[in-house]
Amino acid sequence: MSDVASPPVAVPLVRATGLVKRYATGRGALRAASRRAREVLAVDGVDLDVEEGLTTALVGESGCGKSTLGRLLLALEAPTAGRVEYRGRDLASLDAAALRAFRRSAQVVFQDPYGSLNPRLTVGSMLREALGVHGIARGGDARRRVEALLDRVGLPADASGRYPHEFSGGQRQRVGIARALSVEPEFIVLDEPVSALDVSVQAQILNLLRELQRDLGLTYLFVSHDLAVVRNLADRIVVMHRGRIVEQGTSDRVLSAPQAEYTRRLLAAVPRIP
Repeated sequence: MSDVASPPVAVPLVRATGLVKRYATGRGALRAASRRAREVLAVDGVDLDVEEGLTTALVGESGCGKSTLGRLLLALEAPTAGRVEYRGRDLASLDAAALRAFRRSAQVVFQDPYGSLNPRLTVGSMLREALGVHGIARGGDARRRVEALLDRVGLPADASGRYPHEFSGGQRQRVGIARALSVEPEFIVLDEPVSALDVSVQAQILNLLRELQRDLGLTYLFVSHDLAVVRNLADRIVVMHRGRIVEQGTSDRVLSAPQAEYTRRLLAAVPRIP
């Protein structure tokens, strides 16, 4: 027998095992306990690993369950069955203090850069509020951190005193990214973060996300319906269809040699420049 110890097996930052999410609909929503309750199966037995420091793209058509899966990984919704682990700990087992710490470690950037921002708060107030809630900074320290955050995402310092409606869509998405960064997270779910933006602005936001990941060591789950968007950003691609994962692998492998017919259809829909 060899005396050489086996190397430790790396634990993914986030792991989903047998994840299921059902929603009651219609009358069933009022009588969820009834066996006759109608249900929508949004996530159907998903196993997924999100590796630390990488970008995992979760791709599929609208309604396939990918945004629901993102919310489950963030513990914004509870699964019907299965479990989500963060650094090996089951999120369902966390006490209030541990869940609060997780909320700081895991953040989200939403699709709608306007609807996700409070129109009654200035950008500075929004960011200082996040810093205060998590006990990161207050007073002058908070103001300095806000200035640094705005600079980090490519916004001028005077953006602090302005309201969301005073910004373009791309600038508002930069504000959303700054808000996510304000609590110094490790893991960010990017839920269709560029789908509401013009193509030229999309490229600017994608470049910013690459730069932030490189500088801060962030882990991304990038939710998208568009393989063209994730082509140059993702390390791994996970393809989802009707609540299930139908294919996953390295970005190069999935894009060059797709195994699932659904993935091939998605690739065929990507516009090509003549």
